Formats: sequence, C-alpha cells, structure tokens
Amino acid sequence: MQTSTDTAVRPTEDVLGAYLVTRDTPVGYELQPLKKKAAIQLMGSRLWGRFNPNHWDPVYAGATGLKAPIQTGEMSSAYIAEMCVNHFGAAMFTGARVVCKYIASTLANEVITTHGVVREKIAKGDGFRFVVDVWADNEEGEKKTVGFVEVDVDVKGDRA
Repeated sequence: MQTSTDTAVRPTEDVLGAYLVTRDTPVGYELQPLKKKAAIQLMGSRLWGRFNPNHWDPVYAGATGLKAPIQTGEMSSAYIAEMCVNHFGAAMFTGARVVCKYIASTLANEVITTHGVVREKIAKGDGFRFVVDVWADNEEGEKKTVGFVEVDVDVKGDRA
C-alpha cells in the first residue's frame, strides 16, 4: 500500500501542514495516522459529557466491573474526524459522511492511533467521491472504533 510518506504519491501539503487528498490520490492510499492518549482529565471534562462516572471516576468504574474508566465513543470519533480534516480540509464540512461503530472500550491512559485507507474513488461530476475505511486501535492493535468516511474532492456545486 502507498502511504502519505511515499514521495511519489504524496498529496500537496497546504499552509496548515495537512496532507490534502487530491483528485490524483489513488485507491489504497493510507492517511497519516494520529496518536492520542486517553487522558482521564479529558474524559471527565464537560466537553465530553461528564454525566456518567464510568468515564472519569476510577473508584466508580472499578465498582461496576471495569479495569479503569472508559473513554466516551465520541472521543474516538473526534480523533478520526481530526485525521480526516487533516487530509480533506474544508471538504469534510460540506457534504461528507462519517459512519463509526464502537466495538471495544478505550480505557483511561491507553494510546489510541487512528488509521484510514482509501477504499473507493468514485467519479462524481467533475471530481471524485472518496470512500475511506477508518479505524482506531490501541498499542496492542486491538480495534476500538471502526467505520468509513465519504467525502467529495473537486466536486463543484451540490456536494450532498
């Protein structure tokens, strides 16, 4: 598979440093992954709900049978979305579709890595609709979140 570090197929780098996918990006292209630590300080913030102590209180989580507090699913989705914005830029905010399924709990202090691989490139108008398989896993390679993203590149007019 080709990756964003292969200079022969590396997409243009924009002013923000994101590796933008272009109409020339091939099927099989791997998005540059992100690594994030499931920090308990963030897991308990009001930004992510703070309504369920299973997400931020080690004592409560232990009493309910968990090894540690668990991260909310929205956090893994946010990591995947950040990776996609780094590669698709503003196109992620105009008609893109993100579908995720949470398949395993992310525990406090796990390091999560996002991944994405272009599965399809469908002609749409004068551009393309990219379908990217996405997932997040921990340091042991255990998948926590899986899904796909659809986003238009160089499509003029209606993006939906």
